Amino acid sequence: MPIEVVMPQMGESIFEGTITKWLKQPGDKVVRDEPLFEISTDKVDAEIPAPASGVLKEIKAEAGKTVQINTVVAVIDESGSAQSGAAQSGTQQGTTGEGASEASKTASAPAANSAAPTGGGTATEVVMPQMGESIFEGTITKWLKKVGEQVRRDEPLFEISTDKVDAEIPAPVSGVLTEIRAETGKTVQVNGVVAVIGGTAAATGATPAAPAAGKAAPMTAASEAAAAERPEAASGEEVRSSPLVRKLASEHNVDLRQVAGSGVGGRVTKDDILAFVERAKSVPAAAAVAAAAPEAEKVTAPVAAAPSKFAGTPGVVEPMSVMRRKIAEHMIASRRTSAHVHTVFDVDMTRVVKLREKNKDRFQQSTGLKLTYTPFFIRAVAQGLRAWPIMNASVEGDNIHYKRDINIGVAVALDWGLLVPVIKHADELSFVGLQRALNDMGERARTKKLKPDETSGGTFTITNPGIFGASFGLPIINQPQVAILDIGAIVKKPVVMTDKEGNDTIAIRSMMTTAIGFDHRVVDGAVADQFMMVVKSVLEGWSEPI
Repeated sequence: MPIEVVMPQMGESIFEGTITKWLKQPGDKVVRDEPLFEISTDKVDAEIPAPASGVLKEIKAEAGKTVQINTVVAVIDESGSAQSGAAQSGTQQGTTGEGASEASKTASAPAANSAAPTGGGTATEVVMPQMGESIFEGTITKWLKKVGEQVRRDEPLFEISTDKVDAEIPAPVSGVLTEIRAETGKTVQVNGVVAVIGGTAAATGATPAAPAAGKAAPMTAASEAAAAERPEAASGEEVRSSPLVRKLASEHNVDLRQVAGSGVGGRVTKDDILAFVERAKSVPAAAAVAAAAPEAEKVTAPVAAAPSKFAGTPGVVEPMSVMRRKIAEHMIASRRTSAHVHTVFDVDMTRVVKLREKNKDRFQQSTGLKLTYTPFFIRAVAQGLRAWPIMNASVEGDNIHYKRDINIGVAVALDWGLLVPVIKHADELSFVGLQRALNDMGERARTKKLKPDETSGGTFTITNPGIFGASFGLPIINQPQVAILDIGAIVKKPVVMTDKEGNDTIAIRSMMTTAIGFDHRVVDGAVADQFMMVVKSVLEGWSEPI
């Protein structure tokens, strides 16, 4: 029985999504709730699970295509088998490969289009693979094989570079490289044909180069090195991973046998290897800081992060990702919609800093959670919103909608963009509950596991550039909200203190600069300032146990 797979509803006011990657191809078996494809919107990147078990019979929306919600994007045959599904897929494509589903081509192994058999056998077209979140093209930086040379399936064939990854691309089949259609240095659109394996030179119009003298064995030095990079599992079986993952493991000197795979069948994914590397970095860094810092009050200065590989390549012009385009549209629309005004406050965080330093070890031992400053900010904001409900509202035409629930979004910076997971009913959670929700949502934002409704329904947003060292910022309001709070870095400064008798002294205090951005269509400056005085008062006079 055929089951239609549709584009899911991704939250309030989201009416479409862009398919960034198919994780299965026609003819593959799928299991209910197994990740089937990835999508991107302005709010979330997510893996979409299969609605039923069976065989993926047809893909109706290719990678890169934007479709409306509830649109059919694929069909699963519940009664089929992998063999019958593959046969059906081949029948639909025809012997020339025309109409082959480009959406099935993935980064780990470019899919192949089969041409009609000739005197030299079946010709297989090698295509530029889909390299991740909304990447539309790649530049070939090096061919690892020459025309006329023997290649084996999964052996590195050529290298490519995009704005996100440099990767070796494996051969989709074994055979002879009969034609190279895209030379080194050429930029090719995703799914564009770059080479042909098999067939004959006459059939493809290429003149194969004679193999170099002494190269009788089909495995070249390049392929032998690539096989050497594939660590063996403890059981003797090869660790299941893609060439990109193996390349990342090699770059970071990681033994893949030590990495727990979260993919299907225990396959180690890109996210698994990156998470493993980050954890490895954080352990020695945390130990060094703990050993060097005195037990007295301290505020660690932010450390500049290493340049991100997602930051772009100087001199290269590249298309925006889907998320980047959506963020741009959202920000420009907000600027056009709201009358943005900002006001800045200094907050003495000394009491909170001392409380955190005193309790962080106990907190982590008892809860298993690292104690951060963000729950303090959320708690203070929630009290401010209760006192000034207009800050927890939205504009609907000529009406102001005062929201009953306090749903606070916390911006999370990702390598490929920005997400704002929302903590629903934040005012009703305990302090530990807030920290747990922050850890959970932050981790799932980075691993693309957020559910659609977890990025929608926010009534107020907090953004914290202070963790990167910023004194403060002037953020753009997250529509349809009317306010956003910017948190600056906590820095020790000399401050004039006045006692009850009016005597002034200079003391070293842990100070933080924070800015509130508000929509002047409905929020007056006096109201915003009084809201901020509540937030400031809660933080400076913190009395809640943690």
